[in-house]
Amino acid sequence: MSKGDETRQRILERAAPLLNRQGFQAAPVSEIMRVTGLQKGGLYNHFESKEELALAAFDLLMERIEQKVGQVHRSHSSPLAQLHAHIDLIAGGGTRTEGGCPMANSMVESDDSNPALRKRVVKVLEKWRALLTHTVARGIVAGELRADVNPDEVATRIITSLEGGHLLRNFYDEPRYLKQAGEFLREYIERDLRAPRAAAGG
Repeated sequence: MSKGDETRQRILERAAPLLNRQGFQAAPVSEIMRVTGLQKGGLYNHFESKEELALAAFDLLMERIEQKVGQVHRSHSSPLAQLHAHIDLIAGGGTRTEGGCPMANSMVESDDSNPALRKRVVKVLEKWRALLTHTVARGIVAGELRADVNPDEVATRIITSLEGGHLLRNFYDEPRYLKQAGEFLREYIERDLRAPRAAAGG
């Protein structure tokens, strides 16, 4: 990594928590300068604009979350176990970073005034939905989940519950809301999705 790349990475490491906490669009340049220790000219030597810096910071945070999620999925061969582990990771705060969940924060912030961030959020959401949909479909094929389950519908419910839990957790600064979302999803999987166990001796 070149010296310029190292400086760019250091800027991102320091600015990302601030941008996630105050808003990728709302955080003032003066605050970014304060946390990075650089003047405006120093920042713009590595990023063409504040928007470019904010998008790169969002990408950095989401890349780290995706790595954790991917690791959890790879650590289990059973689709059912993958779903539970996925929910446990997120509901347990394993993907939380300073300032809360960057996905939940960005979904609130990325309105029509920030189309570039909105595009990033949509891309991550669709990638997350695809992962969960595929996992559920594999669970049906494996006989772990009911054959009449709709994989896309399940993925939507998981995403909605976890991101809603994150929003309430951040708003109230109270972890129990995210924990309760996880508990609901575990019960939902076991009660409504899991295939009936074969009768003994059957």
